[in-house]
Amino acid sequence: MFGRADPNSAAMNEQLVLWIYIGLLIAGGLMGFLKAGSKVSLIVSVACAIPLILCNLGVFRLENAKWILVVLLVLFTWRLTKSKKFMPSGLLLVATLLAIAVPRIWK
Repeated sequence: MFGRADPNSAAMNEQLVLWIYIGLLIAGGLMGFLKAGSKVSLIVSVACAIPLILCNLGVFRLENAKWILVVLLVLFTWRLTKSKKFMPSGLLLVATLLAIAVPRIWK
């Protein structure tokens, strides 16, 4: 029992982190919609969250979520360098980095 990790624990940790990230992603789009009336923020956040949800539910392989996160990492880096404003791109950049790194640390 001690010293042996559950073989499913790494996948469960990755799924938990991904659910938290999905929640933050959708909440960010919802905040953009409610505060600035940006329908685009809401639509894009949901559009980015849907493939991650499908990966987490097992419709797509969970490994595909890593590639989606890498694409979002590039997108948020580009948006941050373009706008020079930390909110919201910088915050989502940090959240994406954590979503990629934390499951690998927990292994």
